[in-house]
Amino acid sequence: MISIVDDDIWVREATASYLRSRGYPVAAFASAEDFLQSDELERTTCAVIDMQLPGLSGIELQRKLRANGRTTPVIFMTALADDDVRTRAMAAGAVAFLRKPFEAAAFDRCLDNALRG
Repeated sequence: MISIVDDDIWVREATASYLRSRGYPVAAFASAEDFLQSDELERTTCAVIDMQLPGLSGIELQRKLRANGRTTPVIFMTALADDDVRTRAMAAGAVAFLRKPFEAAAFDRCLDNALRG
């Protein structure tokens, strides 16, 4: 299960649709809190998380996952073109970092790497 966490409905739905077209089971969430309270948390094999979310940020969500013993690979995405944001995401343990909008090929490479471990 690939879980997408993004408060932008258009990005969330487009990403989910793309992943489904590639044959992946997908769950999509508008907030970190929705994801953390979901039944999909246990089945998630990779999380695609926006850096800027209402409530818990993407990095705060990843920290909470790690604190709860989850080693789910995380791909961060953001519209921010700030190298500091990328550095913080990678230091927090992300397997990849994508700037929106991103190309499908780049997303596929990140996803393949995350799922291979």
